[in-house]
Amino acid sequence: QVQLVESGGGLVQAGGSLRLSCAASGFSFALSVMGWYRQAPGKQRELVAASSGSTNYADSVKGRFTISRDNAKNTVYLQMNSLKPEDTAVYYCTAQVTRGLTKYNYWGQGTQVTVSS
Repeated sequence: QVQLVESGGGLVQAGGSLRLSCAASGFSFALSVMGWYRQAPGKQRELVAASSGSTNYADSVKGRFTISRDNAKNTVYLQMNSLKPEDTAVYYCTAQVTRGLTKYNYWGQGTQVTVSS
């Protein structure tokens, strides 16, 4: 059974930092694409960062956020620096798992990040 459990969200002032963690289980973590999405109130869910053999970021977070992974711990992180009020959202950990020819997408339950001005 695939599980993605996020932690590390909270309330922070603008300019501050947070680190989100996502502990994964139930699949081949090292072989899977891991990512972070976010959804702000009234907005569509958007990709923040993803990690496979390389990393990619949304333009809005480049230079401020860093995705990393520890394959030995089956954990993916999102270091968020220089936070802005517009970064306020629920952040979701995602996993894209390939089994045979099929890709399966899994989501965590989300963790709230609130940035005050």
